[in-house]
Parts: sequence; C-alpha cells; structure tokens
Amino acid sequence: MEAILLEYAWVLVVLIVLEGLLAADNAVVMAVMVKHLPKVQQRKALFYGLLGAFVFRFTALFMITFLVNIWQIQALGAAYLLFISIKNILDKRKENAGHAVDKPSKQSGFWMTVLKVELADIAFALDSMLAAVALAVTLPELGHFHIGGINGGQFVVMLLGGIVGLILIRFAARQFVVLLEKYPSLETAAFLIVGWVGVKLVVLTLAHHKLQIIDEAFPHSALWKTTFWIVLAAIAIGGYLSAVTKKSKKA
Repeated sequence: MEAILLEYAWVLVVLIVLEGLLAADNAVVMAVMVKHLPKVQQRKALFYGLLGAFVFRFTALFMITFLVNIWQIQALGAAYLLFISIKNILDKRKENAGHAVDKPSKQSGFWMTVLKVELADIAFALDSMLAAVALAVTLPELGHFHIGGINGGQFVVMLLGGIVGLILIRFAARQFVVLLEKYPSLETAAFLIVGWVGVKLVVLTLAHHKLQIIDEAFPHSALWKTTFWIVLAAIAIGGYLSAVTKKSKKA
C-alpha cells in the first residue's frame, strides 16, 4: 500500500511540474487579456475567469473521451490568439512609425473579459488534460469506485494537478500584468508570445487524430517541445532586455 501511495505522490509531483511549465505561456495570454481593466478588476477577472475554467476542467474529466474529438476548440483558440497578436503588433508598429492608427475599438467590459479568459483556458486545457490522463491511467487502481469511467484514485490525482496548475496560472498572470505596467514597451514581446502560443495550438490542431495533417506524435516530441521553449525564452528575454534599455534611456 505504501508503495502505491508513493507512486501516486510521484505522479502528482510530475503533474504539478507539467502544469507549472504550461502556466508560463498561458499566464502571458491571460495577462494581456486583462491588462486594459482597472487594477481592482484585473484581479477579479483573473479570479472569476479561472474559477470558471476550474469548473470546466472538473466537468471535462467526466467527458474527456468526448472532448478529445473536438479539434475545433483548439483551432478557434489558435485563430483568436494569432489574430490579437498580429493586430496589436501591427497597430504598435504604425504608432511607432508616426502613422495614424485606426481608432481602437471599445475594449471588452469586465464580464466579457472574464469570458475570454475562460475560453482561452479551455483552448489550453485539452492538451494538458490529455497529458494528465495519460499519466494517471498508468497508476494502479486505488479502491473500487470509479468517476466518469476513471478510477477514483486516478481521478483525484488529475483533479489535484489541475487545481495546482490553475493556481499557478492565476498568480503568474498577475505578476505578468505588473511587469507590463512597469515596462510598457514589453507589450510587443508579450503579443509575440501570444502569437507563438497560437502557433503551438495550430500544431496541436494539425496533429489531431481526426486531421493528422502532421504526425500525431510531433507536438509531444522532444524536437518540438525544445523548439517551442527556446523560441519562447528568446522572445521573453529579448523583449525584457529591450524594454529595460528603452526605460533607462528615457530616465
């Protein structure tokens, strides 16, 4: 029994580390989405948005075999992230070049922003949930009760991993909002990261088992994961150094 519990504890640690890694890119997207709100509402939008996301993830564990077939969710998420990334970067370029920028459309209100945060997390959630399921089902069954077709012990491990992941995203997103306020020119890098995350969702969509436009195993390969994180780190570090330099010149 002790050996089984240790195995459960180890898988939970692996899940938490996995969710922590995923929180980094997800949090940048969340930060960009709530940045336009007043400071008090930013915290609330992140809280309510991720609370709704938790309800979705909990419900989705009962429906994972159904949701895994809906590649359109990730496709829509990818299209939206690429759209806001390209639009904001082009607007910023026009502004820096001294050209007239189209009058910005009215920013989303509080509850619409909450909805966008929830929808973004749903787009992110499918891949991390599938990884969690793949890890959890390798565990020996604990007890005789099942939830949504999954052993109760395995279900609890996946649920705990998901809760910790959402908490990490919530606090990481808040820190990114503070960073964007301190270094406004970092916003371009933030939108580049948003676009790169959109590319990540495009890759996941193209590799979906119902499409298989690219190899289904590619999004989980060491080559793609290494490439993704190297590019993301390069954008983040380059953007931060550029923002610090610009701020020091203005000071």
